[in-house]
Amino acid sequence: MAVKKNLQKGGGGPRMRQVVAAALALLLTLFLLPLLLLGEGEAPEEIPTGTLPIDRTVVTPGVTADSRVSVKVQVGEGEVLTLSMDKYLWRVVAAEMPASFEPEALKAQTVAARTYTLSKLARTSEKHPDADVCTDITCCQAYITPEEAAVNWGDNARAYTDKIAAAVADTDGLAALWQGQPIQALFFSSAAGKTVDAVEVWGNSVPYLTSVDSPEGEEVPNYHTTVTVPVEEFRAKLLEQYPDADLSGEPSGWVANLTNRSGGGVESVDVGGVTVAGTALRTLFGLRSASFTVTADAANVTFSVTGYGHGVGMSQYGANALAREGKSFEEILKWYYTGIDVAPYTPEE
Repeated sequence: MAVKKNLQKGGGGPRMRQVVAAALALLLTLFLLPLLLLGEGEAPEEIPTGTLPIDRTVVTPGVTADSRVSVKVQVGEGEVLTLSMDKYLWRVVAAEMPASFEPEALKAQTVAARTYTLSKLARTSEKHPDADVCTDITCCQAYITPEEAAVNWGDNARAYTDKIAAAVADTDGLAALWQGQPIQALFFSSAAGKTVDAVEVWGNSVPYLTSVDSPEGEEVPNYHTTVTVPVEEFRAKLLEQYPDADLSGEPSGWVANLTNRSGGGVESVDVGGVTVAGTALRTLFGLRSASFTVTADAANVTFSVTGYGHGVGMSQYGANALAREGKSFEEILKWYYTGIDVAPYTPEE
């Protein structure tokens, strides 16, 4: 009964009050302290979700074979940049081949460009003695900066940038080799059914630069072109280079004995009784290739031209056609460069 009386009076004795006080203190510690800390401006720690947003992912690239090779590039009068091979190749491939081409074609172009560059590293050029390569396409390879390429590509800039970067990365360090050394990896835009044996263009036989079939065709922009030259302009230009030519009489009789070479282009043609190389006429009258026919009347001399480029080595549009057929970049390279190997190559220090 004593206990009952104490409870009714709200008592409980000193021992009971101590128990209640301890319980209240514990409640304050568990529930009120975190609230007090938050009130001082501290944000609650985020719970890990197990993934990172893609734009926050940090990737540390490894050292690649291309990144270890330096290329000195003359980009202007006296201006020389030093770029790693991978950065240089991106700029070359972006300038040399349409980024819309098949990935395997872009890889083949990358290996050809890398091989060409490696051959340049092994010798000094009088045109750019302080650099390995230059950006003059009549001497070395085409070149474009990422900024210029992005402007050209417009809305496709990000996709094309990544596509070419993948072509460089996926072929890291690979080159086209003949007897263990980098070949002269010549390439051009499009062929008229066949490529041309090097001996027919430059007079030197090269075992891996022989004539092969090339499958491109009407899908190539400006595959067929026409160049019309007024008779008097034709006469003046030709006589300047070949003063012994007889261009009297009717123009229809000026051109005769057109001889074709293995790739379907013109080996030579008699003009006014003088034998002129097809490549020389191409240069003289600005033809896209030496694969042409020629007719003349009283007013004009007309060239009907097929394809674009010198015709030796790898056809770029042909490479794209082969890639569409399912061929790999190695198969494409071995198609156009007869008997070569595709393997890693480290330039000598």
